[in-house]
Amino acid sequence: MPLQFNPALKDMPVYQPGRPIEEVAREVGLPATDIIKLASNENPLGPSPLALAAMSRALNLLHLYPDGNAFYLKSKLAEKLGLEPANIILGNGSNEIIEFVGHALMAQGIDVVVSDYCFAVYPIVTKLFGSNMISVPALELGHDIPAMLRAITPQTKVMFVANPNNPTGTLASREHIVQLINEVPDHVMLVMDEAYIEFLSDTVDLLPFVRQARPNLLLMRTFSKIYGLAGLRLGYGLGSPDLIAAFEKVRQPFNINALIQAGALAALDDDTHLRKTRENNSAGLHYFESAFRRLRLNYVPSSANFILVEVGDGARVFSQLQKLGIITRPMAGYRLPEWLRISIGTPNENARCLDALCSVLGMETK
Repeated sequence: MPLQFNPALKDMPVYQPGRPIEEVAREVGLPATDIIKLASNENPLGPSPLALAAMSRALNLLHLYPDGNAFYLKSKLAEKLGLEPANIILGNGSNEIIEFVGHALMAQGIDVVVSDYCFAVYPIVTKLFGSNMISVPALELGHDIPAMLRAITPQTKVMFVANPNNPTGTLASREHIVQLINEVPDHVMLVMDEAYIEFLSDTVDLLPFVRQARPNLLLMRTFSKIYGLAGLRLGYGLGSPDLIAAFEKVRQPFNINALIQAGALAALDDDTHLRKTRENNSAGLHYFESAFRRLRLNYVPSSANFILVEVGDGARVFSQLQKLGIITRPMAGYRLPEWLRISIGTPNENARCLDALCSVLGMETK
């Protein structure tokens, strides 16, 4: 081919999302209404009713460009978090925030430290910008924070830590998070991915470090999970004003559309929706963990809105579940081929998933 592509693309994997309901329905010959998706850590209760109403009102203004700086959304987020708007950058999902990190800090000769079984986009972005990824062996499928600190070199510029971690659901201890914050060198940008933080009842609050303008700390959060707005894509980064100003230089104009600005603004007021989501998630995790113990299936205790379970041949079980109208997430792409990740659904969805899983594995549900 006469075009010479970026050589970094040659061996770069393509991110594989959870399969959409409509695609699976066509493939297995079932009505879309008979299929449940427990693959992508989405909110089974849907979006906030307040968000839906706000987005409906915004439809009449779609002929206008959105507010390129999202003034009202940033202001409300800042008020809610005890920050200033200058501490906040918005992205088309957290993935775009990760790309901002790449643009600002990664290049050839740069080391990026991650943990085994980390979120798939970290290695993809690292490779895209020609940097070297240092993957530290996991400890019980979770982050080995002391080992990650030891892996830092003079060439290291970025470290990614998702807490809770995706896809394993593991949570780093308070002691290790404090150690990480205290010991990460000034020349290393520590990116704490907190996509699932709203599901936690007790964790280390890192916002005071942002308020103190810690120059090498970035927190990432999202409206895709607990807020139920994954289909509109909105993530945000929290950091020092200088760091955010650097990211603004690589942010595309109008990257946050008008609908998500309206919906997110309203969702921030819907405490009832968040409470119901947390309660549903806690009950769902308890349901699956109790069942897996009873069935003697290995699982990873989760602090997020999904659970990892060992099923033997993950690809086969995933395929068989699809035929029964259940979409889960096989983990071979994360080098965990014997495991499935199951997102927490409604009580009825959880029960149907467990029945189907037992059927595929030849186990009795009760």
